[in-house]
Amino acid sequence: MNNNFKEENINSPNYWNWNGFKICWSVVGEDNEIPIIFLHGFGANRKHWRNNLGYFAKRNFASYSLDLIGFGDSDQPGIRQIGKLNNEIWSNQVKDFITKVVRPKNSRKVILIGNSLGSLVALTCAVSLEDQIATVIASPLPDQIHENNKIMAIKPLLKKFKDILITIFFIFFPLEIILYLITKLGVIRLGLNSAYFKKDNIDSELINLVTKPVLRRTSARSLRAMCIGMSSRDEKFQSSFLLRKLCSSKKVPFLLIWGDKDNFIPLFLGKKIANFHRWVKLKIVSNSGHCIHDEDPSIFNRISYKWIRDLKTF
Repeated sequence: MNNNFKEENINSPNYWNWNGFKICWSVVGEDNEIPIIFLHGFGANRKHWRNNLGYFAKRNFASYSLDLIGFGDSDQPGIRQIGKLNNEIWSNQVKDFITKVVRPKNSRKVILIGNSLGSLVALTCAVSLEDQIATVIASPLPDQIHENNKIMAIKPLLKKFKDILITIFFIFFPLEIILYLITKLGVIRLGLNSAYFKKDNIDSELINLVTKPVLRRTSARSLRAMCIGMSSRDEKFQSSFLLRKLCSSKKVPFLLIWGDKDNFIPLFLGKKIANFHRWVKLKIVSNSGHCIHDEDPSIFNRISYKWIRDLKTF
């Protein structure tokens, strides 16, 4: 186990070329025994895990965090460069990251920990790589959950028409102006106030972490690709379908960590998932909001570590 790392290097950038795009990632304790990948939520980036990587690195985890394409310091391609951006694309990015970056150093099963959108990406990745994933920890998991096994299929022609309308809407929607106003009118702080129950955690470092990528000239085009991609996803890339797929094998232990004060994705959705999928474990954190890993990192780290340590198949 390698504990010889400096805390201030937790977010030091590394760069990887993925399909012609520059991807930024960080690692602490790269020579440690157990690989773990942290996946950020919408609007955040790899630095949002600044209070988590060191904790796990000290406990023999090779702790990776990466900027999903379109976020942080990774490239921000638009529709012309990449087409749609959604959890299928981000999942492919993570799978290739495991193959190209993690595997040359480590052959052990990988742990995936996600916040919100990152949780959805982790779930998507686990479905197609279940033999390589030790566990998924989702805090929380977005998307609507349907309590039945029927695929709510839309007729191909109707879906194609719907997707065209979505694309036209977001192509003409003035995202450039919206993002400009967001940075100038204090909307980012307002959003963080809604996401965090403990307001004292909203400091200048957090605000800068979220604001800096939005100020890049390519941010609007990438957000447009995300809006179109996430709005027109196939049913097989939504949480309900993905959970059913993962449930069929139950090879990947699944932990939900949910704040009871989450204003973005209410706790009742977490209870609904755990009630419908009995193999999923739900851990509720009192007086915490949407970003428990940053708002209450000591609690989040302790719950996650205990879950991983107690896995019988790990």
